[in-house]
Amino acid sequence: MNISDSERLASVLDGLKYKLTPNVKEADLIVVTMCSVRQTAVDRVHGLMPKFKEIKKINKNLKTVLTGCVLKKDKKIFIKGFDYVTDIKDIKKLPEILEIPNMQKMYDGTISKLDNYLDITPKYSNKFSANVPIMTGCNNFCSYCVVPYAREKEVSRPAKEIICEIKNLVKNNYKEIWLLGQNVNSYKDEKINFPKLLKLINDIPGNFWIRFTSSHPKDFSEELIKTMAKCKKYKPYLNLPLQSGDDKILKKMNRPYTTSQYKDLIKKIRKAMPDIALSTDIIIGFPGETKKQFENTARLFKDIKFDMAYINKYSPRVGTAAEKLEDNVSKKEKNRREKVLTKILKTTALSHNKKLIGKEIIVLIDSQKNNLLFGKNEQYKTIKINVQHPKPKNRYLVGEFIKIKTTEALSWALKGKLIDE
Repeated sequence: MNISDSERLASVLDGLKYKLTPNVKEADLIVVTMCSVRQTAVDRVHGLMPKFKEIKKINKNLKTVLTGCVLKKDKKIFIKGFDYVTDIKDIKKLPEILEIPNMQKMYDGTISKLDNYLDITPKYSNKFSANVPIMTGCNNFCSYCVVPYAREKEVSRPAKEIICEIKNLVKNNYKEIWLLGQNVNSYKDEKINFPKLLKLINDIPGNFWIRFTSSHPKDFSEELIKTMAKCKKYKPYLNLPLQSGDDKILKKMNRPYTTSQYKDLIKKIRKAMPDIALSTDIIIGFPGETKKQFENTARLFKDIKFDMAYINKYSPRVGTAAEKLEDNVSKKEKNRREKVLTKILKTTALSHNKKLIGKEIIVLIDSQKNNLLFGKNEQYKTIKINVQHPKPKNRYLVGEFIKIKTTEALSWALKGKLIDE
């Protein structure tokens, strides 16, 4: 979502006749698109403030803007280090915010008249894989999460606009479409819910893959599972955040499901799509999490056997319900728990990857370095391919689907070779 926001911001700046500069010291304008979900991301923005101050001593004309996912309480702090702090939904008002003489005359007036910033046509940063937001905001108020405060309530984009954007992308030879939202499976536009939207996108002519993130287990319906299984362009990879493997911790997190319900949901998904790769999000060291409660998470990790997991050490977020709880799990213990889960994950991921050895698979190539090609397969696993002919002969492969044969399995990747070599 941060990348998608930045792409719309880049489009606005293009309209204002700004051009990218590789030298930050020569910039007239620096815009930071922030994420507030983790404290580490907020800390990085804090770290930029003294750097900008030093640059301003040399470049008196520099203006700095902070936007993205910014909490109201943080705005008061960041305004001391930035010239302007604005909500991402207000980036279409940049000409007014920057207060630059005659800037409004240069500005594309159609952008300033849009009701929703998501209606801005983005300047895509990738030529073959596109991020397409279908909704923004969240109504769930998990006790650890700032998104409802920073992004506010859920708002869904009209289905017609989403379909139109994707059709244009497919016409321009895009091969991968990521549907984005803080909670995509609560999408609703009149009579079109998320499963219906998924089917409409799947029916668009063209050779492309569909993926989506992020989902909430409580909104994951049987209708959605059936639709995913039927849609040939939806590729078998799913991130389904668990957050904890202990029911009491889940309740404290305000996650309205039990571990038993989560496991049942996984069984239904795997039954409908046996080849699906599953990833999850986990928070370790949530306030009050005992060693026994963590062991429940570790046990569930072993039972479910995820292909990938994003393991986050709990950090208090300003304004959330969990902020009032004592952050009483030590940093040392959080690090230990992270290592335990990573060890389990490494074993299960390797086990899944070994099943693909010797198989012919389709890969979307995303980069090349000398005689190595890198890409993702349908299950969103990283693939490394050693080609006999170094660049530039195979450069055309970047952004294309190719068929390879897998030769080796690693925990976090697979190795393979081109079939036609």
